[in-house]
Amino acid sequence: MPVKIRLQRHGKKGKPFYWIVAADARSKRDGKYLEKLGTYNPNTNPATINLDVDGAITWLENGAQPTDTARNLLSYKGVMMKKHLKGGVSKGAFTEEQAEEKFNAWLSEKEAKIAGKASGLQADADAAAEKALEAEKAVNEARIAANAPEVVEEPAADGDDATGEEE
Repeated sequence: MPVKIRLQRHGKKGKPFYWIVAADARSKRDGKYLEKLGTYNPNTNPATINLDVDGAITWLENGAQPTDTARNLLSYKGVMMKKHLKGGVSKGAFTEEQAEEKFNAWLSEKEAKIAGKASGLQADADAAAEKALEAEKAVNEARIAANAPEVVEEPAADGDDATGEEE
């Protein structure tokens, strides 16, 4: 029975939400699956991916083939890297502790990159909101100036001098 790691679509029209599953290759896209490995929400920015890394590695080691999109998601979360490091440990290239150290270093670097992107997006959103607020203030001030009543000053009477001096 060939097993694939693939996405099952859930969510409503226009708002996709996917489950990452290990399923028989002959079953329907949204049909019966063997194990749910995680979720993928492309509606958020950056996309939200929750994944059971160890479960995915177990399926890959047992011969499951990921689809292209699933492979990209697995690679993004470090499953492919961890599987690669496990292969190095089994061949004796390095120890389990060294592999775990390399994986944790890679994972922390990846999380820092994701956090940087999220903070950059937040900064851009804040700057856009500030710019919109300034534009709104300018429009309001122009509207107030246009609707303000004009003050007409009356000329002073010629006969009455305020200073009291005579000519």
